[in-house]
Amino acid sequence: MKYTSLYLSRILNNKVFTHEYQIMGKLVDFVVTGDIQNPQVVAALIQTPDGIKTLAWKNFVLTQRGSSYHITCNKPEEIDISKCFLLKKNVLDKQIIDINGRKVVRVNDIRLAVLTTGTFVVAVDIGMEGLMRRLGVAKFLKNIGIKVDGQMILWSDVETLVSDNDNLVLSKTYDKLSTLHPSDLADIIEEFDTNTAMKIFSGLDNARGADVLEEMEEDTQIKMIEGLSKEKAADILEEMPSDEAADILDGLEESKAEELLSEMEEESRVEIRELMEYDEKVIGSIMSNEFIAFTSDTAVETVVTYLKENRPEEGLMNYIFVTSSKGKLVGKVSLRDLILAGEKDQLKSLMHKDIVYLFDDDDIDELVQVVQKYNLLSLPIVDHDLVIVGSVIIHDILDEIMKK
Repeated sequence: MKYTSLYLSRILNNKVFTHEYQIMGKLVDFVVTGDIQNPQVVAALIQTPDGIKTLAWKNFVLTQRGSSYHITCNKPEEIDISKCFLLKKNVLDKQIIDINGRKVVRVNDIRLAVLTTGTFVVAVDIGMEGLMRRLGVAKFLKNIGIKVDGQMILWSDVETLVSDNDNLVLSKTYDKLSTLHPSDLADIIEEFDTNTAMKIFSGLDNARGADVLEEMEEDTQIKMIEGLSKEKAADILEEMPSDEAADILDGLEESKAEELLSEMEEESRVEIRELMEYDEKVIGSIMSNEFIAFTSDTAVETVVTYLKENRPEEGLMNYIFVTSSKGKLVGKVSLRDLILAGEKDQLKSLMHKDIVYLFDDDDIDELVQVVQKYNLLSLPIVDHDLVIVGSVIIHDILDEIMKK
């Protein structure tokens, strides 16, 4: 298939001629479809003496004459451009997300492919060469022996569309975003201005939003929650571990925190309130009230069935805590021991009784010391009746160690 490849900067502001070789005006922008995979040019914005006109691109002919391009409009047909976006206005000089590079980059130029089936966007230039090309000095620098690096990103590796305020936000499908780790996506969102970041974050589903919010810096977490509707914010917080949700709510104005708590299901609301009542210097303020515990007479097959059906987070499965019939902590079973045991074996025959634990009102500094001393992945937290009330996993422990 015959095709021509060119840069947008090479044809913007070029004169446009009628089929009778009369000057119609100049090309000021291209209108492309909202198809994220293969955006196609469907119209051209032409500045004419009567104003800007949106004309169907199918009636244009683009020919190369030496180092320049000649644009002819055989039939000026105005069309509707709803559900489309503009290349110069909405993409050029804007920030986009490079999915492979997991970063936010600036578009310095846009590469087009002119095929017999139409004109398509194929890549964006984010390198210095693209910027120099637009300034008209790229060729001069090359002629005098100065090498300017170019850097192209295929459009298929870009996640972007246009918002109402002409900035770029993500497509409603978020297909490419699903490939990113929540930490990478959190970093990307934090690179955008607040308005654009909010548009990106608010479009995530609740579970994905919770994972990403957990990876953000504290000030960004507050901005995101405050920018959401109370219903959406409450739903996302309910998807998060209770201790993480409590930390975020602690950073809000009291009235805002109460508003969000009132939107939550009673079980979540009660759990989070309990954590928020702890002093920030004690272990209870950072522990999670999520843990896995069974009585000592529970059979291994019962525990394994529970794990398969509920699929708890990896950190919660480091140890299965064992309790008495009254809920007191009496031991722990590692996941390894559980897998190697017989289905009918009871936990009391597997458990380690020399378990290390701390009280919910112990100082956080003591937690850090104990974990470092015993090289623990998680730690049960009990009240003064030795009833287990929560746990602290390695993620929370490392956060505290990093603060020291």
